Amino acid sequence: MIISELYLFRFASYDLLMRFWALIEPSLPNMVSVTQAQRGTFTEPSSTVTRFLQPMDEMFMFLNYLALGSKQRDLADRYGVHQSTVSRIITTWSNFLYTVLGSVRIWIPEEKIRAHLPAEFKDYADTTVILDCTELRCQCPSSPLLQSEMFSAYKSHCTLKGLLGVAPHGAVTFISQLYAGSISDKQITRESGILSLLRPGMAIMVDRGFLVDDLVPCKIYRPAFLSGRSQMSACEVRETQAIARLRVHVERLIRRVKEHKFFDTEIPLRLFGNINQLYTVACLLTNYENGPLVKAWAKNPE
Repeated sequence: MIISELYLFRFASYDLLMRFWALIEPSLPNMVSVTQAQRGTFTEPSSTVTRFLQPMDEMFMFLNYLALGSKQRDLADRYGVHQSTVSRIITTWSNFLYTVLGSVRIWIPEEKIRAHLPAEFKDYADTTVILDCTELRCQCPSSPLLQSEMFSAYKSHCTLKGLLGVAPHGAVTFISQLYAGSISDKQITRESGILSLLRPGMAIMVDRGFLVDDLVPCKIYRPAFLSGRSQMSACEVRETQAIARLRVHVERLIRRVKEHKFFDTEIPLRLFGNINQLYTVACLLTNYENGPLVKAWAKNPE
């Protein structure tokens, strides 16, 4: 793998990529391959498992698949291995990174959030997390019942839906599992586990349609509704604009996740057994790939 290709894996620099490798490399001896799982040989040392590629090249293959959206047959040709080997490597690495990165606590305590609060949040200093949902287009199942569960009225297509949380300084701090696309924002908030992390004295920032007031134990910052009025007050307009400007934060995170080109195409049903791992890893990788979201973004909103 030549160095110029490394920059294509969504890492902002070679140094960031190598820091990420240094983080996960010590856990490689604990990796359980798909072959080991199928044989039930979980205690077999990974060093005794036949490898067609070096671990770093396997990681590059996985990043090619997730970040660049490379097809498995193309990766088989590029790396000189059988397509079934590519499939096993991708599944192995998605499970491995899901476990290794998922073992790192990403929810940040209130005091640390406030210690690193960007100046732009000074009027909303108790904000702990900015929440929003994202949807991934997927293949529609043949069953009419499953189709109705997967169908998203918002996207007019079958989707998988997840809840994401971002700290004010830009780190992803909450990732739910994926749910059927018909689930409401309220129901996903109830089922995702985010409520167990929220406390009185905190505040969340959400979009206008995120109606979870009766669920959360904390304050909610949300753009104002017209509620039958012809126009909002000047104060409400200013607050709505301020919140919308700060919520760009979570929208940029979602864009970063979806810039992993694997998500550009419709997710086939055959990948549903592994899609939560792939999605979660893509979300977690945003904390390692590009550096902080907050730089001059508030001064130069897109």
